[in-house]
Amino acid sequence: MLERAETPPAPPAVPAAPPAEARREVPFRGGGFARKPFYFAGPLLFAALLILWEVGTRSGFISPIALPAPSEALGALGDLIETGMLWKHLSASLSRLAIGWTVGTACGIAVGLAIGLFAFARASLVPLVSALFPIPKIALLPLFIIWFGIGEGSKIATLVFGTFFPTVIATYAGVDGVDRTLIRMGQSFGLSWTSIVRKIILPGALPAILSGARISASIAIILLVAAEMIGAEYGIGAYILMAGSLFALDQLIAGVAMLSVIGLCVAWLIGRVERHFLDYRL
Repeated sequence: MLERAETPPAPPAVPAAPPAEARREVPFRGGGFARKPFYFAGPLLFAALLILWEVGTRSGFISPIALPAPSEALGALGDLIETGMLWKHLSASLSRLAIGWTVGTACGIAVGLAIGLFAFARASLVPLVSALFPIPKIALLPLFIIWFGIGEGSKIATLVFGTFFPTVIATYAGVDGVDRTLIRMGQSFGLSWTSIVRKIILPGALPAILSGARISASIAIILLVAAEMIGAEYGIGAYILMAGSLFALDQLIAGVAMLSVIGLCVAWLIGRVERHFLDYRL
C-alpha cells in the first residue's frame, strides 16, 4: 500500500502593513543628555531680578539707604563715563588681570602636566602644592610688597600665586582621569611618547584644564580687588574702596557691576574655547 505523502505546512501569514495614516515615527533615543540652548533664560532672569530690585526700592520695601536702586548705580556708572574715569579704572584692572591670570595659568598647566606625567615630579611637587594651596594668598600681599614694591609687581605676583595652585590641581587631576585603556591602545599601535601625550592625554585632560581655568579666573578677580584696595590709585578695587569709605553706595554697586561684567566676559571667552576644542561633547 502506498503511503500518502505528507503535505508541507503552509507558511505563516505575513501581517498586512498598517495603513499610512496609522504609522508613526519612533523618536531617536540615542542623544543622551543633549543640551538645549535656552539663550533667553539667563537674560530674562537677570532682567526680572533687576526689575524686582528697582520696584522694591522705589516702593520703600527695600531701604534706599541700605541698598540703592539699580537706576542710581547706572547713574553713577554714567558719571564715570562722562568724567573719563571708567577707562582708567578698567584699563588698570584688566591689564593686571590679564597678565597675572595668563602667567599663573600657563605655569600651573606646565607644572600640572609635569606632575601628571612624571613620577618624580609627582612625588616631589604634590606635597609642596598641598602645603601652599590652603594659604590665603591675600595674606602674602605684604610680603610681595616687600619683595616687588608697592607698584604693579606685588599685585601681579598676588594674582599669579593665587591662580597657579588651582590650575595645577585641575591639570594633574585631568591627566589622572584620562582612560588608561586609550593609552595602552596607543602604545600597542606603536605611538611615541610625545604622540600619546599630544593626541590622547592632552585632549582627555582638556575639560578638566578648562574647568580649572574658570575657577582660577574667579579667584583672580577676587584677588585683584583685594590687591587694588591696598596701595592702588586706579582700579576697580580702589574705586570700590573709595566709594565705601565715602558711603556712596550707588558708586559701590556700580563697581560691583563692573566686576560682574568682567566675570561674564571671561566666562564667555572660556566658553568659546570649550566650544572650539570640545565640540564633540555637544
